[in-house]
Amino acid sequence: MKLRIPDLPLKLIGWLVAIAILVPAFAYRGSWFPGTEGWVKRTIGVYRQPGPATEQGHGTDGKDGGHAHEGHSGHDDATSLELSEQALGNLGLTSDYIQPVKLTTYRRSITVPAVITERPGRTRLQVATPMTGVIRHVHAVAGEAVKPGTLLFEIRLTHEDLVLAQTSFLQTLGELDVERREIVRLTEATKTGAIPRVKLLEREYASEKLEALLSAQQEALRLHGLSTEQVEQIAATRRLLRELQVFAPSPDEHSENELKLARRQVQPVVFQPAAKLPNPAGDAAPLVISELRVHKGQSVDAGETLCTLSDYSKLNVEGLAFEQDAGSIAAAAQRQWTVRAVFEEPNNQRQTLDDLPIIRLSNEIDTVSRTLHFYVALPNWIESKTESEDGRYFVGWRYRPGQRLQLEVPIEEWPNEIVLPVESVTKEGAEFYAFQQNGDHFDRVAVHVKYRDQSTVVIANDGTLFPGDVVAWRCAHQMQMALKNKSGGGVDPHAGHNH
Repeated sequence: MKLRIPDLPLKLIGWLVAIAILVPAFAYRGSWFPGTEGWVKRTIGVYRQPGPATEQGHGTDGKDGGHAHEGHSGHDDATSLELSEQALGNLGLTSDYIQPVKLTTYRRSITVPAVITERPGRTRLQVATPMTGVIRHVHAVAGEAVKPGTLLFEIRLTHEDLVLAQTSFLQTLGELDVERREIVRLTEATKTGAIPRVKLLEREYASEKLEALLSAQQEALRLHGLSTEQVEQIAATRRLLRELQVFAPSPDEHSENELKLARRQVQPVVFQPAAKLPNPAGDAAPLVISELRVHKGQSVDAGETLCTLSDYSKLNVEGLAFEQDAGSIAAAAQRQWTVRAVFEEPNNQRQTLDDLPIIRLSNEIDTVSRTLHFYVALPNWIESKTESEDGRYFVGWRYRPGQRLQLEVPIEEWPNEIVLPVESVTKEGAEFYAFQQNGDHFDRVAVHVKYRDQSTVVIANDGTLFPGDVVAWRCAHQMQMALKNKSGGGVDPHAGHNH
């Protein structure tokens, strides 16, 4: 027996197919309708032929009407602008500022004042003498750039404890040598039976006591600042060390060679910069002698500061946020969002530095200003360098403690947005316009601005502009004025500007 499917009317089948197509299309209309509508409008605008009303009042016989387009079919002169190479150069519309639109993630930010500060315990390094003495020579020069390990000072020691420690060490060495020679003599005599063996044992015990005392004295010399090599040198030469050499320390590492006791003269080593300026991630940055406190012939006590070195390769930025913004900044730090630093420069120019991490937030609110202090890491680099006649180098860092700036801290994230520089749009009345490149012309396009601040503008992704469309990233206001001049309309010099 065969199953028989009842025949359906063709009209009913057509309705079922239409419903199957229209229902999903209506359900997902938000994802395809705006883009399709914008594409249709743009296509109609490109191929629309001007009617009599757009022919500047001329007849429709074509004798005068062709004048309006000047041979540029597909462009509406009221909304299209042709720029020569010279005009593009005057506006600064280089290839860097004529770029395609792309979707990106935009982070809405708040702006807070800030100031560059030193890193506590890292930026400044104080160089002090561990012993009393007289400054014999000063190799350091205020403001000079030096590397760790550079000789800074030579000091003639008058430290009584060190002199006594070295003297006792040499005395013990001498006594130990005598005991060892006596042990050798007694060893030969006891073999023949001329001397009892107990005498040899007494000398061996005395030698062991001297060796223990010598070990203690060696440790005492190391506590005074001598290295193992220097203690061995005293033992080998049997002469006291009378001169202290002080070298530039390392900010992150400690070496016993930062203090050296020696008798010989040494030549100072100055900083020799590389062919290119160092960067924060490169070789060890030079230290700047920011303060010099001693001079040749000056007597110094143990623990007295000789000079101060500054490491400006890494600094901090101290942000001063309002109390009500504390939660937003704490959330940004928790999400590991980075901060943008904005520096004001001459001629109303702004220099920015992106991707700066938030280090920490203060656990207290300033009782006077009612602000929350938070700190951002700031890398630094050498901007200039000069060499003196005697071969010393002086450097200038890009950022300096005390310099003021602004921080843009992200507080909200919007994915899949069209983000452009604020100079890429201009405002006229209630409309915002961008200029899209179309061949050798720039077409004015009305856009919906969702948000804008001092540097960026967020344009709605509603199909007016598509990812890949090439637009002018700057000078939209000047292009709008040129468009109005071409059409004969009056120009408002303040249009598109915020005061």
